[in-house]
Amino acid sequence: MISLEYNSLVFRFPEVHPDAELAINFQRTLRVPDDGTTYPLPAGIGSFPLRHLEDFKENLPASWHERGGVLLPMYQSEALWINFDTDYPMAIKIAAGKINAVTGKSWSNDLHVKPQDYLAVPLQPWLDGFKTKGDLVNQFVAAQLGQGVTAEEQITGSAEFGGLQIIVYPLKKEIYEVEQARVKAMELDCLEMPMFCMSESRSESMGMGLGLGGAIKQKIYKDDRPLSDYADSPSRCFVHLVNSQVWQDVTNEPLPHPPISRTDYEAHGIPWYEIYDDNASAVPASDVLGGLKTISQFGINKGLDNTPIEVSKPIKLGSVKIVDEGKF
Repeated sequence: MISLEYNSLVFRFPEVHPDAELAINFQRTLRVPDDGTTYPLPAGIGSFPLRHLEDFKENLPASWHERGGVLLPMYQSEALWINFDTDYPMAIKIAAGKINAVTGKSWSNDLHVKPQDYLAVPLQPWLDGFKTKGDLVNQFVAAQLGQGVTAEEQITGSAEFGGLQIIVYPLKKEIYEVEQARVKAMELDCLEMPMFCMSESRSESMGMGLGLGGAIKQKIYKDDRPLSDYADSPSRCFVHLVNSQVWQDVTNEPLPHPPISRTDYEAHGIPWYEIYDDNASAVPASDVLGGLKTISQFGINKGLDNTPIEVSKPIKLGSVKIVDEGKF
């Protein structure tokens, strides 16, 4: 069961376990320059709005209603990252234009491990782009379909789908309960890990797709579970991307505020992040995605500022810091 709650897609699997719940939201963020530099993780600058597709049936193509899902507005060449919020282990496949964002292969509902074509949460807290080279991704950047620059168009030669596709598989009940019992039985003193929060101070031609932006340091973590640990009862959702003007015409809502500029990002001292995960195993890069052009390499967005950004020291997430007790 999927519901739309406060601009988050909430996946619930009560038939599997009462705790099997996942919230996914889409974060507005800085479009990092495509200048050959690998940047740290940019912050989220608030969630993109989401709306039920069926609320605007008369204003959208019939094929969109066949696919179902939700609407999300983006400015041309605006970037996003996808945030996963859950404590219950799940496997998530993400595709753009039905091109898998991890492997570059065409969409399929099933999970695969050779190569791994999904994300294991909560191990993977978010995804910023297409897995291309080493321990980096190329940022998800919006592009109008029909220009030939999206990952879908570069790989398939057509602009049939656009948008984002998501399918979620929860861990089986019996596996989860055994693991929870093991954790409780250990009765060890643990250090609290710092919380992650990057959202505070992170006709068919109507559709948009996602192309490749600048490079960001990010691992896609290897899942050590066998596929048999996941329940065969997934839920899936199609996220239709529209440009900001189409959003206004379709929903009669005001235009979202323009994306943040590099000048604003620097002027407000918004931080950069990196994850302390030196010992974590990552999946190999995709030769297919690694061979694609970035949007800037097509030269169609001449007005965009692609000069390097001077990055402040990134904040490390996930590292444990001992608290000095001092003298009372």
